[in-house]
Amino acid sequence: MCWSATADLVAGAGIACVGVACVARVHRTGDLPLAALPLLLGLHQLVEARVWQAGGGTGPATVAWAVIAFPLLAVWVPLAVVCAVPRHAAARLAIPVASGVATAAVLAHAMATRPARAEIRGHTVGYVIGLPHAGVLVVGYLLATVGALLLSGDRRLRGLGLLAGVGALVCWALWRLEFVSTWCAFAAVCSVVVFRWVVGRRPRSHGAVRPTPDTV
Repeated sequence: MCWSATADLVAGAGIACVGVACVARVHRTGDLPLAALPLLLGLHQLVEARVWQAGGGTGPATVAWAVIAFPLLAVWVPLAVVCAVPRHAAARLAIPVASGVATAAVLAHAMATRPARAEIRGHTVGYVIGLPHAGVLVVGYLLATVGALLLSGDRRLRGLGLLAGVGALVCWALWRLEFVSTWCAFAAVCSVVVFRWVVGRRPRSHGAVRPTPDTV
């Protein structure tokens, strides 16, 4: 989320460009879902620019924003981390993956039965869905997304998880105060971290990925 349609357009375009660079530098198929995360985040910002331009409401842009933000990211992030880490490290990600699948299922059902509505509130956009057991869903969402990154065993991905967790807390506080939406700035920083992670995944001469000092 950004503080205006223009900010969302600029941030979305920039983040999407980082995503293209990430995907172009992937050497291992399993890294592709995580490398494509900035593309998804950039698209998300561009969709919200349309929400601003529409003045909020319950239109297609609002629905698309909510689908990406809630059920899609809840499963994308943990599954992308599982694809990227070595097989012996994937077992410890079972809980984040299960949490992501369960949380996404509840969120998808809620969105199918309750129309999402966007409200322009000064320099923020508020999204109203009427989620059941919102507190539990927030915990499940964070366990799936931030938790998967923190448990990945990769130093850069752990840093990304920490950054995402702190960023989410700060952005949530500012959004609750209806002061300004700042998540686009954190999304840009997170995208740069993903780019550095992709660049650090050096291939062996025979085509495999050489383990880096960042992976434990």
